Amino acid sequence: MDPAGGGRTCVPTSVRVGGIAKPALLQSLREHDVKLNKAAEVLFDDDQFAPAAASRVIDVVCRSVADLGLHHGATYEQLTARAAAAGLVECPLELGPRLRLQFVDQAEGAVGFPETRGRAPPGSITIASPPLDERDETPKGFYLRRIDGVLWLRGYWSSPGNVWRPEDVLVFRLRSDG
Repeated sequence: MDPAGGGRTCVPTSVRVGGIAKPALLQSLREHDVKLNKAAEVLFDDDQFAPAAASRVIDVVCRSVADLGLHHGATYEQLTARAAAAGLVECPLELGPRLRLQFVDQAEGAVGFPETRGRAPPGSITIASPPLDERDETPKGFYLRRIDGVLWLRGYWSSPGNVWRPEDVLVFRLRSDG
């Protein structure tokens, strides 16, 4: 049974995090031909981003903003509050790279769309995670995308007032996962 409703299964339901240093995690991404954008590189370069020393498995689910009952869109604060009411919480930042390595059969993202600045690209899956800090120059997190057969781990910038669209999809951790 799906404890949070929505019934969306778009990624593996369990992901191992921790137990690997940041340089080894980057090397693994390179070995698997995962491409990074500039924002993802900035996140990896930030000293605040430090994968956990201990390895553990966490349970995750995908939810669109609409799955959370926010049919007209919502700010990140609103959607994480709604997710929390459904038993879902933000993921550790390192879940993005670890999920990218595990989730290699992501559907192809739509191409040829106009500029997506300020919103999630079609076909992307955003990892709901707390930002490293509130500064505008620091990317807020990671999202996964597959374009022309190439797997991407991309970082993104977002303001607190940005409204996520009902069709935007995010990954959350189950609260009971500890």
